[in-house]
Amino acid sequence: MATATVQTTTTRRREAATGEAKLALEPTEGGPVYPDIQTIRDAIPAHCFEQSYARSFGYLARDVTIIGLMAWAGLTYIPQIESTLWRTVTWIAYGYIQGLFCTGLWILAHECGHGAFSPNQRVNDVVGWFAHSALMVPYFSWKFSHHRHHRFTGHMEKDMAFVPQTKADRMRRRLANLYLDPELFEDVPVVQVFKLFFHQLAGWQMYLFFNVSAGPASKQRDAAGWLRVSHFEPTSAVFRPSEAFFIFLSDVGLALTSYGLYLAAGVVGWQTVFLLYVVPYLWVHHWLVAITYLHHNHPDVHHFEAQSWTFVKGALATVDRDFGFVGKHLFHGIIDTHVVHHLFPRIPFYKAEEATNALKPLLGDLYHRDDRSFMGQLWSVWSTCKYVEKDPACPGALRWGKN
Repeated sequence: MATATVQTTTTRRREAATGEAKLALEPTEGGPVYPDIQTIRDAIPAHCFEQSYARSFGYLARDVTIIGLMAWAGLTYIPQIESTLWRTVTWIAYGYIQGLFCTGLWILAHECGHGAFSPNQRVNDVVGWFAHSALMVPYFSWKFSHHRHHRFTGHMEKDMAFVPQTKADRMRRRLANLYLDPELFEDVPVVQVFKLFFHQLAGWQMYLFFNVSAGPASKQRDAAGWLRVSHFEPTSAVFRPSEAFFIFLSDVGLALTSYGLYLAAGVVGWQTVFLLYVVPYLWVHHWLVAITYLHHNHPDVHHFEAQSWTFVKGALATVDRDFGFVGKHLFHGIIDTHVVHHLFPRIPFYKAEEATNALKPLLGDLYHRDDRSFMGQLWSVWSTCKYVEKDPACPGALRWGKN
């Protein structure tokens, strides 16, 4: 594994003073020294920031065509399999494979939300709204909250996703632990398996409905209650008043898709709709949660207190991983090139690998990558990264605690 190690402040400052490293440096109280965002941008070839209508729509056409053909084949041929066993096995395989391609479509809509799909933001929003609505994702709601996640990545108070517990938080008795002392059972494998299963099955929905895992200062205003932080409510505390109309448009997209599924059920039955659509939907959001979780949770990666956080520190507190053929070709490289995506989200995915390679010499040990088994690391990180605590070697930063 190529893990990141800390290069000392003294070494970095000496290199900067002697001209060995031509970096503009962000202020820091200690620990590693970070290049500023313009220095990082200058290291990337200018053409990496240019979007191509032809390439983006080509990938969109590929994914939509395969998804449509698979749905047609599933509806046409799988019910004709006489053996119950083989029909069940085929439906399971269909759900898994269709979920992979639908995740690819999800990621293309994610590109739209960042303005990386095309140079025209209206085109981006139209494509993103249709693609995400078809997958039962509230496009504009997600777009607004996801932008704030990028804006404040690694910030212990304002990040919108996967803000970890502190040591004090960990000792509180909460509903998630059935109000019991977490030390009684948190290392019991069967308990961890159950909690990870629930995390993968319902984590996305819990985020959309209740803003779970977001930082305490991530909302745009004080909430009137825990029900007023939904991604579906135009007046939710998660959003600004000026964004209310777009939250409504997101809800319209979900309503249209729901009505389409209702009409389809009247023709082919709810069981078939469940197998054709709901099972791939669950796979899509399993992958979404796993990808996001592993990008922002790793034993070597810091989170930051408000007074020491900067955009570059937060963006570099992410991890590139490897998921082989699926990650590179079906998931459009989102797993492999997430660090550069957090630095410059408008870089299209098909140029992110080149941009990443351009950054590695500049970033050195500040760049994090883990090439171990993606799914294996989901269990490893889940079972070991429980809470963060102050890092004495890096003022203002929090490291993962040791159980």
